[in-house]
Amino acid sequence: MTQKIILLLASLLGALTVVFGAFGAHALGPMLRASNRLETYETAVKYQMYHTLALLVVGLLLFKIEHPALQVAAWCFILGVLVFSGSLYTLCLTGVTWLGAITPIGGALLIAGWGALFYAISKVL
Repeated sequence: MTQKIILLLASLLGALTVVFGAFGAHALGPMLRASNRLETYETAVKYQMYHTLALLVVGLLLFKIEHPALQVAAWCFILGVLVFSGSLYTLCLTGVTWLGAITPIGGALLIAGWGALFYAISKVL
């Protein structure tokens, strides 16, 4: 994945985070409160934003560092957000509870992304 694609995806995920956050707070607020899923939805939005910023950092680091572990970190952050936050969004909107079983896979991908970022920085800087 190129540096430009990583930065574009970070920008897109950042915009989507704001959209999802606003949509959850306003349009979905009553439904999320009634189903007792507001906190779960907010967790999905927070983790999406944190890892969008991490993806942005990876893209910017690619200006300075060329290490394959940065590519691994980028993929892990992207897939982690899709699986972690995506499964929580779907759980909140559909009530399908078995989706909670795949959320930890997304969490493991996010952790792996941080590990790959640590590894790349420790080897190059």
